[in-house]
Amino acid sequence: MAGHSHWAGIKHKKAREDAKRGKVFSKCVRAITVAARQGGGDPAMNLTLRYAIEEARDANMPKDSIERAVKKGTGELAGAKTIDEVVYEGYAPGGVAVLVEAMTDNRNRTSSDIGKIFERHSGHLGQPGCVVWMFAKKGLVITGPGPDEEQLMEIALAAGAEDINETDGAYEILCEPNVFADLKEALQQGGVAVESAQLGHVPQTYVSPGEEDARKVLRLLETLEDHDDVQKVHANFDIDAELVEKIQAE
Repeated sequence: MAGHSHWAGIKHKKAREDAKRGKVFSKCVRAITVAARQGGGDPAMNLTLRYAIEEARDANMPKDSIERAVKKGTGELAGAKTIDEVVYEGYAPGGVAVLVEAMTDNRNRTSSDIGKIFERHSGHLGQPGCVVWMFAKKGLVITGPGPDEEQLMEIALAAGAEDINETDGAYEILCEPNVFADLKEALQQGGVAVESAQLGHVPQTYVSPGEEDARKVLRLLETLEDHDDVQKVHANFDIDAELVEKIQAE
């Protein structure tokens, strides 16, 4: 999909800005805490926790903060709030499907906030199940710019990658969740710079909104990402890269 941009490729570029504001750390803490509560505090026995810890390390989260988050989840720290996972489904302008993964200690507050964000940006929430079927759980690795294409493809395919797309000199590599960790490790050992790696929901089909709708979609998704309770946002749009740059420069 060279010359086009998806939300997965756009949002990792703003991760450094989010880290400066501390948002990445707070989201990592919640993910680790919930994973430890649900599956125990040993990442060797809890794959979800292992991936949550890896994302935290990729964000340069301090080791003691990670350990504290694990202890919150296992109940070793007194007074820790109960955090629940919630998924919201809805539509952005232009018929773009949006899937929002959140973690909250107050479902009513978060539901109200997310609904208002959709409304303010000309979208609307839907019923559970209305868009999740359009997405598949996948591992997604985004490389830094400039890797040798032939070498990258050889490493990635040998490690279980199922799809590789070039975008702006970098690559988006998809895989099944069970080979995600092996793929990431193989790329790093092969000298490929990994800018972003996470498990998420990848669209099975894409929608191409017009310029005005694309502007509204990007603003909606950015606002959702900035909400403290939102962990990840997934959307099935396909927008020309030049249009994305034009909108972001406004």
